[in-house]
Amino acid sequence: MNTIAIVVHLLSAVVWVGGMFFAWVCLRPVAAVQLEPALRLPLWISVLGRFFTWVWIAVVLLPVSGAWMIVRVFGGMAAAPLYVHLMLGVGTAMILIFLHVFWAPYRALRRAVTQGDLKEGGRRLAQIRRLIGINLILGILVVIIASGGRAL
Repeated sequence: MNTIAIVVHLLSAVVWVGGMFFAWVCLRPVAAVQLEPALRLPLWISVLGRFFTWVWIAVVLLPVSGAWMIVRVFGGMAAAPLYVHLMLGVGTAMILIFLHVFWAPYRALRRAVTQGDLKEGGRRLAQIRRLIGINLILGILVVIIASGGRAL
């Protein structure tokens, strides 16, 4: 069962962090250059909608699989090493940022585009971009901690 928890945990992290990397580093610059706001904003609503479905799955599976491993492998947080505490802290911050993005600027982006307010939609997309950039940095930090954490 520990192996399943590790696989679920890693795959969830790869989907979330990898998706942010693709969106931020690959899709965003191309869409910004090649598409006018009237096309770009609906594209982002669709892309983020699909991506956020997977992030919601990760937001559930990461804490559940992480808690399972903390209890089964370490016997609880008191015995867990520093790198586990760091991953939990950074992961919690990432989840909170995602929840904010989903419930505030993403909903506002969808509303603005539905109402034809491209200026407000662009403002909300820029806000999402900044927050996903922060989450991407935090996600990369978690990957570094996870892969090299035992040395801490």
